[in-house]
Amino acid sequence: MHDTPPSLDQSLGGLQWQGWLEAAEDVADQDGYVEYLGPDHAAILIEKKPILLVTFESFGSVSARTENAHPLGWSMVRTLDWSHLCLISKGDTWFRDERVYGYFDRLVDDGFFEDFEQVIFYGAGACGYAAAAYSVAAPGAKVLLLQPQATLAPELTEWDDRFRHMRRTDFSSRYAYAPDMIEAAEKVFLLYDPEIRADAMHAALFNRPNVEQFRTRFMGAALEPALVRMEVILRMLAQVSSDRLDITNIARLCRARHGDPRYQLNLLRRLRQEERHKLIVLLCKRVLKERSAPLFRTALENSEQMLGAQVRNEQQTIE
Repeated sequence: MHDTPPSLDQSLGGLQWQGWLEAAEDVADQDGYVEYLGPDHAAILIEKKPILLVTFESFGSVSARTENAHPLGWSMVRTLDWSHLCLISKGDTWFRDERVYGYFDRLVDDGFFEDFEQVIFYGAGACGYAAAAYSVAAPGAKVLLLQPQATLAPELTEWDDRFRHMRRTDFSSRYAYAPDMIEAAEKVFLLYDPEIRADAMHAALFNRPNVEQFRTRFMGAALEPALVRMEVILRMLAQVSSDRLDITNIARLCRARHGDPRYQLNLLRRLRQEERHKLIVLLCKRVLKERSAPLFRTALENSEQMLGAQVRNEQQTIE
C-alpha cells in the first residue's frame, strides 16, 4: 500500500480557480497529474490501488463542501487507497466541451481504464449528467448518480426551464444522451427527489434494465450536500465497490435523513400544505426533542390548536 502523501491533507480552501488547480497539482504530483482541458475544465489523477473512482465535480461545489475544498474522491484515496480521477469544471458546464471529449478519447485509446480492476463513476446534477455520459468510455463500470439530467437538448426536454442559458449548448454530438451512454455500465444507481417534477422526469428517461432508482423524497434540490451532511455518500461508494449496494441498503443509509434539518423542514412544509395536523404534531415533537427549533415550536402549537378545535366541533355536532 502506498503511503498517504502529507500534501493530501493540505487545505485548498479560500483559493480561486487557477490557484486551486496549481495547489491540486502539487498534491497530485507524486502519484498522478493535473491536465488542463481548456480554460473551464481540468482532470486531476491520483493513482493508487486498482480501484478507480471517477468523479465529476464543479469548482463551486468543491469549494463549498468542506473547509479544505478537496474533491470528494480524495477521502477515498486517504481511507481506502483508491485511485481517483476528478474531472472538474469552473462552473456548471455539463462538461460539454470538445477538449473533454478528446481527453476521454485518449484515455480509451491508451487503454487507461483497462488497467483497473474496477471503475466507478459518480456525479450529481449537471455533474451527474456528465458521469453518466462519459461512463461509456469504461464498459462494465458501475455508476452512482444523484438527480442527473438526461440531456438539455430542447427538442427532448423543453419541459425543463431551469437551465435556459444552456439551450444553445450542443447536446447531440459526442457523449451526448446520457441514458444511452450508460447501456454498457454493469450497474447504475440513481437517486432523486420525486417532489421535484423536472428531476423525476429526467429520472424516467434513465429507465434501463441496468438502472436501480431510489426516491429520496423531501430531500430537495440540494441532494448531494444533504447526503454529504449525513455522511452517506462515501459509504454508498464503498458498497458499490463491494457489490453490496442495493435498494434495501440505500434505504437503510438514507434513514439518516430523518434527522437532517433540511429534510425535516421540507417535510413540515408539505404536511402544512396538506393540513395533516396529527403528523405535524408527531414531526415537531420529534424535532424539538433533538434541538431548539422555533419554527417547529410554532407549527406544533398551531396544529395542536387546530386539533383541539376539531375535537370541540365534533363534540358540539354530537350534542
